[in-house]
Amino acid sequence: MPSLATLDYVIIAIYLLVVIGVCIRVTKRSPDADELFLASRSLGPWVIGLSLFASNISSTTLIGLPGAAWETGISVANYEWMAGLVLMLTALFVAPVFIKQRISTVPEVLERRFDPRMRKYLSGTSLFLSIVLDTAGSLYAGALVLMMFFPGLALAPTCAAMALFAGIYTTAGGLRAVAYTDVLQTLVLLAGSLLLSIIVFGQFDYSWSQVTSRLDAQHLSLIRPLDDPALPWLGTLIGLPILGFYYWTMNQYVAQRLLGARDADAAGKGALIAAALKLLPLFFMVLPGAMAAALFTDLERSDTVFPRLIAEFAPPGLAGLMLAGLMAAIMSSVDSTLNSASTLFIMDFVKPKKPAMTHQQMATWGRYCTLILMVLAALWAPAIDHFPGLFAYLQQAFAYVTPPLVAAFAMGFCSKKIGAGAAFRGVIAGHIISAVLFAGSKLGWHDIHFTLIAGLLFFVTLVLITLFQCSPSASSPSEQQTATTAQKNADPVAPAIKTGALVLVLLTLALVISFW
Repeated sequence: MPSLATLDYVIIAIYLLVVIGVCIRVTKRSPDADELFLASRSLGPWVIGLSLFASNISSTTLIGLPGAAWETGISVANYEWMAGLVLMLTALFVAPVFIKQRISTVPEVLERRFDPRMRKYLSGTSLFLSIVLDTAGSLYAGALVLMMFFPGLALAPTCAAMALFAGIYTTAGGLRAVAYTDVLQTLVLLAGSLLLSIIVFGQFDYSWSQVTSRLDAQHLSLIRPLDDPALPWLGTLIGLPILGFYYWTMNQYVAQRLLGARDADAAGKGALIAAALKLLPLFFMVLPGAMAAALFTDLERSDTVFPRLIAEFAPPGLAGLMLAGLMAAIMSSVDSTLNSASTLFIMDFVKPKKPAMTHQQMATWGRYCTLILMVLAALWAPAIDHFPGLFAYLQQAFAYVTPPLVAAFAMGFCSKKIGAGAAFRGVIAGHIISAVLFAGSKLGWHDIHFTLIAGLLFFVTLVLITLFQCSPSASSPSEQQTATTAQKNADPVAPAIKTGALVLVLLTLALVISFW
């Protein structure tokens, strides 16, 4: 059983005190609704970029990625570089529209383009995913690690304690506290992950030839055959962009950093900074997990690879830093999801019913909502232990739920001809089909990979929306509904952002070719 030295406990305690200090520093005054939800629209590019990266780096990265790499190889890193490409797309085309419209939530875009039904439908779905997947998954991942180092802990109470800690400072400080603690947490986890990856590589005498000789060639390949059970190449091509677009553009808990930007330039540059950082997980998290396949053959669950690496190879002091970094990542996702979920509930459901609410009243409602959602996530988190793996739990759920929503967003964003009725019926029909396909996968009717399912559902929903719009009973979109198309509502993108995106595309291409 792994154990920690006194120095490790000191480092963890220092980290916790620093986080509390940062929270107190940025929350000296009681925030109103605009400050609580959007940091008064004052965030700069580095805060946005680091916070975007930190909010995602939790369970799907530090726990899920090494575990998946240990089990199936480095193809799981395709999620990371594809996310970078999606972020570039967001920086160039979507973020300028968001900032120009001065929206508070992403579903608000669909209301302006279509009608209130689409706003509430996207908001309700996002709330469900945020609590059941993002928040609960992060709590479960954190509890799993703590239980490995502190055997006396139980799953449910540990999840509850972590939720309480993140919920308190999120409730007190809002998005500004979340974003600024994310900056700290990103620096800690990147430093810790870099050091651990160097130590793990040292187990192979810092020789890449030793790594390749002890691992199967396919284990070190990003692009896999069409019948690959982990991630087929076609799934990378048509499925991952759909999942990534929802996560990085439509998911409120991620997009909220963009909405809190001081201007379109800050939002675009922040997205590019996050895109650049998404090239690092292959080296810092995925490759160490893949190397662990040659080091550990006795693991019962892939989700324990990262804490096992810490326990086996990190010396005193570094183990504490790594554990602090891991907890930083977990807390970053929990605080992000709690803040964004309360934003969705207040802005998309409460405010339309109570338009006369003051900013202070909305802030009060938001704090209560954050605490309630915190409790719900803490109650659900232990149930994830019954699923076959954290990464599969998260990605498969997103694959079946999000593609119809992405299809409606894409149609509304790019075309002026789609009306509200056609979009809404298309999304509902798409989700009916996804429910049938999901049931079929559980009953053994098909074994189609979930990334292929994501691409299929996206294209089917596009066709359904088009057919509904072409039906005789379909109404044409009004002038108000077409007013949010990108052509009418985006300021010119700064040349620096275009140049940065081009450089990152070339770097991503070089990365993929190198590990093809």
